[in-house]
Amino acid sequence: MSRWRQSVVEIQTRKRQVNECERAQAALSKVTACFQQMASSLGSNMDGSFLREELEETRTVAHKICSGLHRRLPSLLIEMEQGQEDKEQVERLWVIFLSSLENFQQDLKKIKVLQEIFPLTQRKDRQALVNTGYAGGTSEVAARAAMVQTPWLSVEETASPDLKNHIVEIDVLLEKMFQRVNVPLWSVEPTQQAWLEGVSTQDGGQEEDESLEDIMEVEVVSQNNTSGCCNHHNCKVGCLLCLLS
Repeated sequence: MSRWRQSVVEIQTRKRQVNECERAQAALSKVTACFQQMASSLGSNMDGSFLREELEETRTVAHKICSGLHRRLPSLLIEMEQGQEDKEQVERLWVIFLSSLENFQQDLKKIKVLQEIFPLTQRKDRQALVNTGYAGGTSEVAARAAMVQTPWLSVEETASPDLKNHIVEIDVLLEKMFQRVNVPLWSVEPTQQAWLEGVSTQDGGQEEDESLEDIMEVEVVSQNNTSGCCNHHNCKVGCLLCLLS
C-alpha cells in the first residue's frame, strides 16, 4: 500500500512539474515576442533611454524564465522512463524551448549591433535615428511583458548578465542541454497540423474565388451572338467585356 501511495505521489508531482514547465514556456513565448517587437524600434525615432530600459527589464524576465526551464526540463527527461505518459509532452516542450532560446539569442545579437550603431550617449546622437514616421511608443508592449506571470519568478532570483555575456551564456546553455539529454529533434512529433490557420484561410479564399467565378459567369444564349466575346469558360476578361458592351 505504501508503494502504491508513493507511486501516486510521484505521478502527481511529475504532472505538476510538467504543468509548471508548460506555463513557463507559454510565458517565455509571450515575453520574447514582446522583446522582439520592442527591439524593432531600436534606431528609429521611437528609440530612447526609456525603450532601452524596457528592453533591459524584459530581457531580465526572459533570463529568469530560461534559467528555471533549464533546471527542470533536463531533470524531467532524464528521470522519465521510455513509454511514460508525459514523456512525449516533455520532449515537445524541450524542442520548443530550444527553438525559443535560439530565436531569443538572435534578437539579443540584433540589439547588440543596433545599440553599437545608435549609442545615444549624447544628445547629438539622436540626429542619427531613422525617422520612420511612426508616432507612439512601446510602453504598452513593455507593460504586457511585465504582466506575464510564471511559477518561479517570486521564488527564484537569478542575476541577469549583461547583454554580451547573455549571448555567450545561451551558447553554453544550449551546449550543456544537448550533452545532458539525447532527444533527436526529428523524432518529436507535433500535436497539431502545421500552418493550420493558413490552410483554413486558403480554403476560405478558394471558396470565395469559386463564388466570384459563378457570379461572373455569362450564359451565352446564342452561339451567333458572340461577336467580340471569348467563348472560353474560364475567361474572366472576356466576361467583363461582354457585360460592358
